[in-house]
Amino acid sequence: MNANPAIRRQLTLYTLSVFLVVLACEAIELFFYSSGLDNRWAPALTLLTVCFSVTACLTVYFHATPLFDRRIGSYSKRMVKLMGAAGSIELLYLLMNLYPFMQGSGGGRTGTEWLLSLAALVYTVGLVLLFALPNRPERVPGRLLYFGLPLSTLALAGLLFFVRAELPAAQWAGVESALTIAALGAAVLAAGHLFLRYRRRRIAAIWVAVQSLGLVAVAQVLLLQSGSAAGIPMLIASALHALAYGFLVSRGLRLAIAEPLRERREAEERIEFLAYNDDLTGLPNRRSLHAKLNIRLEEAYIGKTALMVLNINRFKTINDSLGYEAGDRLLGIVSETLQNRLEGPEEVFRTGGDEFAVVMPESGGDEAMRRAYALLEEFERPVNVGGMEHYVALSAGIAVYPEDGHAADGLLQSADAAVHLAKEQGAEVKRFSKGMTTIAREKLVLESDLRKGLERGEFFLEYQPKMSVETGGILGMEALVRWNHPLRGPVPPGEFIPLAEESGLIVPLGEWVLHEACRQNKAWQDKGYDPLCMSINLSIRQFRQPRLAEQIGHMLDTIGLDPQYVELEITESMTVDKDAAFEQLKRFKQLGVHISIDDFGTGYSSLHYLKNMPIDRLKIDRSFVSEVMSGESDAAIVSTIASMAHHLKLKVTAEGVENEEQLAFLRTQRCHEAQGFLFSRPVPADRFEDLFLRQKKLG
Repeated sequence: MNANPAIRRQLTLYTLSVFLVVLACEAIELFFYSSGLDNRWAPALTLLTVCFSVTACLTVYFHATPLFDRRIGSYSKRMVKLMGAAGSIELLYLLMNLYPFMQGSGGGRTGTEWLLSLAALVYTVGLVLLFALPNRPERVPGRLLYFGLPLSTLALAGLLFFVRAELPAAQWAGVESALTIAALGAAVLAAGHLFLRYRRRRIAAIWVAVQSLGLVAVAQVLLLQSGSAAGIPMLIASALHALAYGFLVSRGLRLAIAEPLRERREAEERIEFLAYNDDLTGLPNRRSLHAKLNIRLEEAYIGKTALMVLNINRFKTINDSLGYEAGDRLLGIVSETLQNRLEGPEEVFRTGGDEFAVVMPESGGDEAMRRAYALLEEFERPVNVGGMEHYVALSAGIAVYPEDGHAADGLLQSADAAVHLAKEQGAEVKRFSKGMTTIAREKLVLESDLRKGLERGEFFLEYQPKMSVETGGILGMEALVRWNHPLRGPVPPGEFIPLAEESGLIVPLGEWVLHEACRQNKAWQDKGYDPLCMSINLSIRQFRQPRLAEQIGHMLDTIGLDPQYVELEITESMTVDKDAAFEQLKRFKQLGVHISIDDFGTGYSSLHYLKNMPIDRLKIDRSFVSEVMSGESDAAIVSTIASMAHHLKLKVTAEGVENEEQLAFLRTQRCHEAQGFLFSRPVPADRFEDLFLRQKKLG
């Protein structure tokens, strides 16, 4: 394995540090000997280095005490306890040698040097256990280990003092050497084990521990070489202990304690930020808006404040068609544009979904309306979303304090009601009026009734015939859903279908329409009528279901209807994601059903990739057909679509045919099918059977 540059730099500094320690000690020895001073300088410097060791260990131990219970993790707590245990032995060595030195004893060894080896052994074993044990709460209470571990190591040292007193000097010398060798062997093995672990996991704290253990191992070699003298080898060994502890403290403290605390603090700051700001745009969120308005609208405030709520029109269509990434991109563009066009004390918020809000202090209704139109003008230029140019349109609703609400909730509710009415009516800006809350409330009630209507079976289908342009005979029919509300009576499709799409109820409603239309078609065939193809509209939410083809196939098998008598109608917007649309359409074709593109010419698709789509029919939108006799451009569009369809071997159906002149024009364009009020309005199943199926059978 090639060491990366960072490791090479660390190894260089590590080696240089050891070299400088040895060089400094040799220089000190040369200075003292050349000066003719006594030999007490070596023990003095040794005690000084031990002071550094004690300081390094106990700084960590006592510094982390206030943080012990809550703010540092298991690894960090173990490090604190380890430094306390090693530091307690180093402190014991310092105390036992300080008094003899102060009494003026000579420069020989005092017989307590084995405490340094014991400290090294405890330190080495502790480092291995620190990383070997899993990072989880310990079974033994943390405070018991915190105070108990240093006391236990001191007790172990006391036991060894007792053994030393009982053994002859020669035998104790063997024990002391064995302890030093054990510390050396443990340090070497531990460093090797942790280095292999570091190579696998690349944890920076493990690499720090490996380097620290290397210093401890070198110190034990010097202790073995020092013999009975307390000169340079002993001084270097003690200095290397101090360097090892200092190395772990300076870098390990940062990695094990300071870094986790910093990360925890950053996480807390992030949580605090997300509590009051939107993660996607960075704007203040709805909670911030509430807080801002509550402060602004406190009882002592007597001025005016306007609140403008903005919604992105057709955002759901863009999100569903181009994907969530494109939707997020669009939200970012709107956010940036609004922020760049604020004036004075105005503030912008993202309150959720595709909704933004602008607080305009000291503004009344007229000023707020002026600002709303000015902001909406900024979105008249096209923007690039999902690799395509789109014109983004927004609707705005305005409420003014105090007439439209006396508190944050009331003002928000009023502005929301205004913007929803603006979207429904296709207006750019609406100022709140008292009747809007009633409209919003009725919409909520209608959504609840829609859900109940599905459960109660209040929906039914009507059928509109599709007639041959050439012969005038019936070729098929389209199933259209209707709702008979128990209290309101018939609810227009243009009112409940957008609500079903907005609430997600379009999926179960669409499933019911599919099943009921296919069941009715099979029932007519079982009565002996000629089999006809039933056209059924799919919503974009249905179309995006990955297992839709499988579900339709299972349904057709259950009903017993041949797939060739089913035509699924999709819209152009469903084909924007060409790859996903192609895969779904291919699964439909494998079932054997027909596919048509409804309302062709009004959506996003380009003609150049239609030839690759596995479709059978184009349906020309009624908006073009209705004006073919009075508008040259509409006639040209119908002619172009029909010509292109013939070129691609596709059939053409014209919607919204209302008079003979339109039918004659479509005949000249060689359209295959037509449907509209000229032939019949949509009618219930029994009426359709009488008007078209039974007459055809009799004829």
